[in-house]
Amino acid sequence: MSVSYKNMCAFVSVAQSNTFAEAAEKLCLSQPALSTSIKNMETQLGGPLFIRSTRRVTLTPEGEVFLPVAKRLINDWDSALNDVKDLFSIQKGRLAVASMPSFAEGHLAHLLQHYHETYPKITLRVLDVVMERVIDAVQTGRADIGFVFEPESLQGLSFAPLLEDSFCAVMPAQHELVGLSAISLSDIKPYPLVAMNTGSSIRLWVDKAFNQANITQEIVAEASQLGTLGQLVKTGLGLAIVPQLCKQQMLNKSLRCVPLKDSGLKKRVGMIARSPGALSNAGQSLWQMALKTVKDVK
Repeated sequence: MSVSYKNMCAFVSVAQSNTFAEAAEKLCLSQPALSTSIKNMETQLGGPLFIRSTRRVTLTPEGEVFLPVAKRLINDWDSALNDVKDLFSIQKGRLAVASMPSFAEGHLAHLLQHYHETYPKITLRVLDVVMERVIDAVQTGRADIGFVFEPESLQGLSFAPLLEDSFCAVMPAQHELVGLSAISLSDIKPYPLVAMNTGSSIRLWVDKAFNQANITQEIVAEASQLGTLGQLVKTGLGLAIVPQLCKQQMLNKSLRCVPLKDSGLKKRVGMIARSPGALSNAGQSLWQMALKTVKDVK
């Protein structure tokens, strides 16, 4: 039989008092009840912990050895309970978030700033990687919540939409198409294209749009990051088709983004989790905050 937390506290209280009566008063217990707790504990441990006299109680050698251990165990127990209480009250904890860089640089940065103001003691870890790696991070538990375009297959994940994003064509500031308010895929056909790697979700969507328009497009280079595509466009290697989410990233490179028309390239952006209901309180709070603060789906 293990020693109870209650009996452990009784032992420490008696050890720090002159008499059982004094310790009983501190614990708000009757003296007989306290004596019974100590006797039970001594029986469980196999020997006496106190030397009793008419004037005071003192620790046995075994009691002297056990006292610092008992104090440490009580402190560890109290700390563990307080830590769990903090987790439930969102006063302490960690939250891992994965996001596409295009979402992380804008919407997510503002969302996490608001979240940190509300829950300042939650430590945030952000993994900004391409969409496919975001999905993998959530599936493997390395991230609690992921921010991605709606996957073609959820593969056991839950998805909550936040906004809808259109695609645009990225080109150098001096390009002849810059002056147009919107362009079609056929307008882009005469120009070489730089694109995301084959197999990526964005590449699949762009290829599908060209196929549906019966257009064969020249791809002169591929990259795994949208930022790299922007650099390739800046050198004049070709145009690129990217989500509007990364528009500011492209503008920062002195490039121009022209909206696409009649391309069918519109995708929902949202959150994924293995199970929103199974998230920690910290995770559920971020999930609900995102639903309320990120622009609604149009």
